Amino acid sequence: MSVIELAKKFDPITLSEMDDVKLMNRTDTKFTFRKSQLSVILTRMLDHYKVLEIDNLRIQDYRSLYYDTNNRKFYIDHHNQRVNRNKIRFREYINSGLVFMEIKLKNNKGKTIKKRKRVNNIPLQLSKDDIEYMNKIIGTSLDVEAKQWINFSRMTFVHKVYKERLTIDLNLNFKYGDQNLDMKDIVIAEVKQERVSRASDFMRITKEMSILPMRLSKYCYSTIMLNKNIKQNRFKKKSLFIKKLQNIE
Repeated sequence: MSVIELAKKFDPITLSEMDDVKLMNRTDTKFTFRKSQLSVILTRMLDHYKVLEIDNLRIQDYRSLYYDTNNRKFYIDHHNQRVNRNKIRFREYINSGLVFMEIKLKNNKGKTIKKRKRVNNIPLQLSKDDIEYMNKIIGTSLDVEAKQWINFSRMTFVHKVYKERLTIDLNLNFKYGDQNLDMKDIVIAEVKQERVSRASDFMRITKEMSILPMRLSKYCYSTIMLNKNIKQNRFKKKSLFIKKLQNIE
């Protein structure tokens, strides 16, 4: 059974019904696995989760444009495992017609805090208002520029009992300049909770399938793929793991 057909088997939930699980201040646990494993996982999730439905669609398309400094401060901070690090992006939620400027902070307690504001479209340069908003949230003045596009499709699930949200991203595509790369045979899932709880049925299912948590930033990994000479020694194990999933020597 296809992923689209399996998605139709879940009980639906609307955007307005998801207000109680926005989790803008949260802990994240990520998983990376082969797309060929997804059907089994979804089948085992059916009794425990509802799926977000927008305009009769249960798989939504996303476009994101990430900003960074010329010397890739946000990427290097992540690579060097600095706490209180940031990411800046514009994200278009294509099926709902919404676009936001989003700024994420990973603090020294392992929490991800996301601030965002509604905008009309994704800009290739920051406006004066965007710069003021960025400086206010980050707390310092930075000179940033548009870097790479990251496009993907997403299924969003909400647990029927626990305060837990789950996103499953597939059909990943990265663009930077003339380069256009994809990871369409890889899935990235993220469990979002107020605090880490192993009561998550998704975590139980993946553990039983020997899929272990592995943090993988789409921004960082796409930066490596699109910039072969950038500093990346801390990500070598993850790069090798992804290549193994893709059967790349």
